[in-house]
Amino acid sequence: MPQVFVLKPGSILRDESGNILDARSSATLIVAESWKMVVDTGQKGEDELILNSLARLDLQPKDIDFVVNTHSHDDHVGNNYLFSNANILAPNDREMIATGVWAIHTPGHSFDSISVVVKAEMESLEFKATRRFFRVVVIAGDALPTFGNFQKNVPPALHVDRDLAVSSMAKIVALADVVVPGHDLPFDILKRKYVSFSSPNWLDQV
Repeated sequence: MPQVFVLKPGSILRDESGNILDARSSATLIVAESWKMVVDTGQKGEDELILNSLARLDLQPKDIDFVVNTHSHDDHVGNNYLFSNANILAPNDREMIATGVWAIHTPGHSFDSISVVVKAEMESLEFKATRRFFRVVVIAGDALPTFGNFQKNVPPALHVDRDLAVSSMAKIVALADVVVPGHDLPFDILKRKYVSFSSPNWLDQV
């Protein structure tokens, strides 16, 4: 079953009036079946962060088979060039990319916004028996950009269609156990708290 690794969390910096001063997207690695895919590649100039995260997993850019961008804004596609051997995918709504990995259309922030859904199988040793269970991880891009958007139940401030943005965010929340947002740390929907992702088995903590 697929594995999910957060290569780089997203971030956003605003001034006192709420204007965006700096925005950098998350970058996420999915390992499924015999291939590897990166979802969003961050702002231009963050290449070293991504390379270092890949190296910690004993990977190089040439090992990546596919890249998917949740949408085409610069802060999400800035390091696509690193993955020159990879195919850039633009999956359709509900298109299955691999077993346990598919795309959903989540427009509103932009008309081309998509999210990537991963159904990851987990194991837990409970009462001296191994229990298998699933966690649904949604890599949401800016359809659900921060934990604050989820907590306050408000759509992204920057949007092309508010109704679409509200609908897309609700779709993600209904589907996900864990969200990797576009501009924040991963968070747990049910527990309403951030998830530590510093270790390869970070989803085991959810």
